[in-house]
Formats: sequence, structure tokens, C-alpha cells
Amino acid sequence: MRIDGDPGFVLHARPWRETSLLVEVLSAGHGRLGLVARGVQSPRRQPLRAALQPLQHIRFDAVLAGELAQLRAAEALDAAPLLAGEALLAAFYVNELVLRLAPRQDPLPELLAAYARTRERLRAGEPLAWTLRRFERDLLQALGVGFELHCDGDGQPLDPAARYRLDPEHGPRRLLSDRGHGERNAAATGAALLALARDQRPAPEDLASLRLPLRAVLAHHLGPRGLKSWDMAAALGRLAPRR
Repeated sequence: MRIDGDPGFVLHARPWRETSLLVEVLSAGHGRLGLVARGVQSPRRQPLRAALQPLQHIRFDAVLAGELAQLRAAEALDAAPLLAGEALLAAFYVNELVLRLAPRQDPLPELLAAYARTRERLRAGEPLAWTLRRFERDLLQALGVGFELHCDGDGQPLDPAARYRLDPEHGPRRLLSDRGHGERNAAATGAALLALARDQRPAPEDLASLRLPLRAVLAHHLGPRGLKSWDMAAALGRLAPRR
């Protein structure tokens, strides 16, 4: 099957054989798609190789046969964000989440739109913790495994002053007041969840409470193998919600 002029974003590229690349893209028409880009390591194909860097917005032609497609042409549609430090690690995390959780060859317009928004927020230097929490929320919704953030798993309105763990199957579950300190620290405040539902940045302490509960939901869907970006963040002490 021919693919003509499909727009998308490059998630990952790695060398394959001597002169080629294996490229993963999130595309509009075909969802997450693996591309074989033959011969792009040669000097005369440097413009094509430059268009296949992670975070690049491209339009491409390919021939799909089985799980992988043979890339025929690609052009950059804009300049990829120039990121460094924590922002670069955040971008790696976003790309890794999509690579691990988005199904192959299944168009997900909501995920594509969420990725595009997050890419521009990273380019603009918006606060990383809030940018990542919004993407995690949107990713779960786009994959059909998100949940209501205005009420708990029993349909009761959230209490801004209470704390809630996030059950991957049933949504927010209110913690009892006598729970241990560790469990309370791994639970989100009701105020934070309500702010996330409204897409309004919560107060710093509430924003910080979202990271571990959302990570637990993502870990449930990822299975026993975690993310390389989590290991990198732990080693570097980064991706913590400081801003």
C-alpha cells in the first residue's frame, strides 16, 4: 500500500545496516509506524537524514508492506525544537511513552494533537512538570484508558482537600485519613485532579502531588518493563516537578 504525503512526527531513529535507518513516526494517517530509510547515511542524502531526527515534523511518502514501510521521500515541515538539559530529557520521555503505548498502524488524531501541543510547549520553555502532566492525561485519554477527573470511581465529586490514589481501572479512590505517610505522598490532592480536569495549572504543592499517581497508572499499562527515561531521571535527579 502506498502512503503519499502523510504528515507526522519523528519519535526515534537508529542505524540499520551500514547506510540505513529504522525510524519510528507518529503519523496522521497511519498512527505509529516503522519506516526503513535506506541509504540515508551517505553524504549526498544529508537533507533527508536531517529530516529524520526525533521531534521533527515531516511529510513523507512510503510503501507499506507488513509491519514496516519503506520510506521513499520525506521533507521537514518546520524546524524541530532545539532542547537541552531537562527539556531534552522531557522530550525523550514523551517520545518513549508514545513508542511504548501507542499501537502500531492505528491512527489516533487526539494523540497526534496532544503530541503537537506538547512539542510546542517544550519549544516555548513552558514549565516542564505541568507540560508533562497534561501530556500524560491526554495520552491516557487518547488511548481509551483515561478516567473522569471531576469525580471518584464511585461517581462522588472530588473533595479538593482530600487525597486520592489513581486506580488504573476505576479512577480516583479517596484515601482514608489514617493511611500511612508513604501512601499519602503517593496520592494526588483533589485540588490537583480538579485543576488537571480544567486544564488550569494548580498550586506548586498540588502539582507535585500528581507525578507519582500518574506514573503508577502509566506503569500499570506499560507492564513489568519500565521506561529508560525514568531510569535516566532517577540517575540525574531530573524531571522532578520543581517549577
